[in-house]
Amino acid sequence: MYKVFVNDKPLFLTNEIVKETDFQLFLLESADIKKVITKIFQNKIQKAYLYHPDEKEILKTLKTKMPVQKAGGGIVYNKKNEVLFIFRNGKWDLPKGGIEKGEEIEYTALREVEEETGVNKLVITDKLQKTYHIFKRNGRYKLKVTHWFEMRSTYEGPLLPQLEEGIEKVAWLNPDQISEALKNSYENIKLLFEEEKSLQSQ
Repeated sequence: MYKVFVNDKPLFLTNEIVKETDFQLFLLESADIKKVITKIFQNKIQKAYLYHPDEKEILKTLKTKMPVQKAGGGIVYNKKNEVLFIFRNGKWDLPKGGIEKGEEIEYTALREVEEETGVNKLVITDKLQKTYHIFKRNGRYKLKVTHWFEMRSTYEGPLLPQLEEGIEKVAWLNPDQISEALKNSYENIKLLFEEEKSLQSQ
């Protein structure tokens, strides 16, 4: 099952038919995806499932229905095991950004972290899950697929928020501060930290 966030509400892509209770179920092949997404944006639907019998084909099918934008980002740890966060649009977020032509996705993630925060000396230590969300740009819905990487950095210099990208501040947060920041963050960022916690406790 995949979770795609639309305006921070979950749209589940599933190959299992579940009995409807508090959500609406649509067939991915025949559903008018734009209508479903518009209703979620308008708060007419709080939670929806898109059903397709073949799990391997679910994401491919969704990608045929709207343009896809690829992005890369990082959960960056420093020597004290604090994590690098950015604050933008009134919410705590992680540094990430769109891929440029001809780039490898790992390079995109490293470049975007450095551009948005001023932190360099970055090393990728692990590949994390991808997150999915749908946004509207110029009247069109697009699916953003973000590839996440765990990174480490020995950088101890000043943090430089990329103001032209609307980033107001950059901060290294300790575990307690992270718990607090996640209360005012996005659902896909919370999802990443849930996975990160389960990886580290193994």
